[in-house]
Amino acid sequence: MLIIPAENTVNWRRPPWVTLGLMMACLLVFLFYQGGDERKLDAALEQYLESDLLALEAPAYEEYLQREIRFEGNQQRVLELQEFQQLQENEDVLWQAATLLLDREFFQYLQQNRDLIWAPAERTWWLEHRSVIEDQWISRMSAYQLGLVPAEFSLYTLITYQFLHGGWGHILGNLLFLFLLGFTVEKALGPGRFLVAYLLCGALSGMVFTVFSSDSQVPLVGASGSISGLMGMYVAIYGLQRIRFFYFLGIYFNYFRAPAIAMLPVWLGKEIYDYWFAGATGIAYMAHAGGLVAGAGLVGLLGQSWLQVKDEFFEPEQEAQDEQFTRAYAQAMASLGRMEFEQARRQFEALRERYPDRPILLEHLYHLAKLRPDLEAYRLRAEELMADAITRHQPEQMVAVWQEYLSKGEAFHPLAPEAHNRVLFASLKRHDFKAAEKAFERMRTRAQPDMVNEACRLLVAEFEKLQMEPKARHYRQLLNPPA
Repeated sequence: MLIIPAENTVNWRRPPWVTLGLMMACLLVFLFYQGGDERKLDAALEQYLESDLLALEAPAYEEYLQREIRFEGNQQRVLELQEFQQLQENEDVLWQAATLLLDREFFQYLQQNRDLIWAPAERTWWLEHRSVIEDQWISRMSAYQLGLVPAEFSLYTLITYQFLHGGWGHILGNLLFLFLLGFTVEKALGPGRFLVAYLLCGALSGMVFTVFSSDSQVPLVGASGSISGLMGMYVAIYGLQRIRFFYFLGIYFNYFRAPAIAMLPVWLGKEIYDYWFAGATGIAYMAHAGGLVAGAGLVGLLGQSWLQVKDEFFEPEQEAQDEQFTRAYAQAMASLGRMEFEQARRQFEALRERYPDRPILLEHLYHLAKLRPDLEAYRLRAEELMADAITRHQPEQMVAVWQEYLSKGEAFHPLAPEAHNRVLFASLKRHDFKAAEKAFERMRTRAQPDMVNEACRLLVAEFEKLQMEPKARHYRQLLNPPA
């Protein structure tokens, strides 16, 4: 049974760049770095068979498996022994060789017991030829160079193992889950903290795996520990909120809702149960369990400080926001239709506080304020709308609002000199010299001398370009009045 959270959808207007980057890094490592492993393994097998090491090691391998069955009670070894004996019956020497070469625990057994297994001549032959294969080929394969080998623990492999994978099925499955979980957690934490938390979960997951497999020579590879960390962070971020989960059982699948954190013990229990009872499946169950605990623990410990969730994460998705806006906007417009102007003003103000990037709301508030031009609110809304028009690169609207205000509200509450100055600049750019001169006359009576002089210089320059000398002379005289 598979259960994964499915609460969010991807906002491609703000792509999860770090998640996509991690996916690309894993894919590039698999294709271009791990792509050489097959060639190295082929060379190792060819040299192994040419050296006739199979005849020397095969009897030792059968004895090794039988000892594991007899003294350790390892039932998985029963299946391995049967499979190896079947390969012998079929005379499949290539798969026999691959089995012996890649069983790292068997190789460790040979190193520890070679004096008891073989006579001196055979032991010398084995050391001479097996060591060359190990040094030239096996030790240079990606899993043994950058994978996490518990018996040969290195700190740097806590990071590098997360980007290696064991095959196409392994990497495609991990990339799918990395995407499904990563885009949500990245949205919640922000790209920088998400990347650090992802790598830290993978490192902690690897440490847990090492503790439970400290003598193992089998390398750990794959992003599943880090992804388990994302699962732990995901449910810890939502806490007791009921969110949607997707489940798949056989051929049946569906969705259900549950408190997010309630799934953590379910996932954790499954990994621990499989570790004890599933047998040797090649799956790093304790790495998964470690990742789950690491992810949830990091959010639990640092969720109020370094790993604090961004405020906008819990805001509705864009589609839901649009639907809410449309509904509230319709209610405000209905109040306008009933001429309940004060009610409409409060509704539009509430909407603008929630959706500050919607200019239509400011326009409605301006028109409502225009109903009482004698009040200060009209001037404030006019100046606000003019500034917004400049921000949105709409000088025509700014000049139109300015002209309307001059006719309706200027007599009650004059605009600030800065507002007239903005109109002057915008009008000169549009070559609307009539509006520019009008704005200058309004501004000069209340502005500081520096502002007036700067405006004069601009007007002189523009009229000189147009060879309108009388106009240019007029503004030069204002700039330099006679003594």
